[in-house]
Amino acid sequence: MLDFNSILGHESIKQHLKAAIASGKPSHAYIFNGEEGSGRKTTAEAFAAALCCQSQDDSIKPCGMCMACMQAASHNHPDIIHITHEKSRIGVDDIRNTLIDDIAIKPFSAPFKIYIMDEAERMTEQAQNALLKTLEEPPAYAVIILITTNTGAFLQTILSRCITLQFKPLPNKLITDYLMTHEKLPDYFAKLCASFSGGSLGQALKFTKNSEFEQIKNEVLELMRNIDSISIDAVSDAVADLSTKKTDINTYIGLMHLWFRDILMFKATQDANRLVFLDELMTIKRQASKYGFESLGRILDAFYTLQDRLNANVNFDTAMQLLFLNMREH
Repeated sequence: MLDFNSILGHESIKQHLKAAIASGKPSHAYIFNGEEGSGRKTTAEAFAAALCCQSQDDSIKPCGMCMACMQAASHNHPDIIHITHEKSRIGVDDIRNTLIDDIAIKPFSAPFKIYIMDEAERMTEQAQNALLKTLEEPPAYAVIILITTNTGAFLQTILSRCITLQFKPLPNKLITDYLMTHEKLPDYFAKLCASFSGGSLGQALKFTKNSEFEQIKNEVLELMRNIDSISIDAVSDAVADLSTKKTDINTYIGLMHLWFRDILMFKATQDANRLVFLDELMTIKRQASKYGFESLGRILDAFYTLQDRLNANVNFDTAMQLLFLNMREH
């Protein structure tokens, strides 16, 4: 069921859209910008359903019960058009065929005709210029929603004719509480998934259903428990092992980074409730007593240096060895 109340967070955006629904005069064009899994698509679909909803009570739109809402939920509403493309770029002909030529046809049954374009940043400059003419003189019934992760890909003329709504990362606690309540996860694993999600509920949910994530987490913990006393030979073995798992390396690095973040957090606050790896409290407490604040700062900085090195195509084994030696040295 499409429902604003089921969308986690983004209260100001939801209030803005509800006001537009109540007024009966939504903008002709919106840009929903945010990271993958931030709720942009769900919000766009709920907004579209609400604009087509047949309920007389604006406060409950979308009601989820009328024929229009049920059609919207199943992607079968004739006046809600989802524009998708498998090609890497969306060209002029794509925009003309799916939107420009179609928008002149009046809505079939709803007061509005809504176009939802995901990955809109893939439009070529020529496609954007073609769309611009429609944005300048849209039919009164038209509502165009461009969903993107990168507003920088749009022409300034496109941006100036759209209302941009920014879907910011959700607080970790909000995601953690959701995972514990709706997914019935234990607090430890919910907090880990939330911390690793980058503020995206969608990403957090993917981690909860990914058995490989749990396995990677266990491997990282086994390594980190003794990282303060790791030998040179063990460093070489760890790097050799990680070199076989390059497809998941960002997950490994991210979890190791969270481990040292926990050590620093506990050293600074002595508050176990603020830890991601709460089940590892005794080990974290022990390591926090051995590392100084300056050393922890340097180690955390080393993770960013590692990412820069990997992006610059520095030899993988060399970059990882430098990270581990940094942990060992300090």
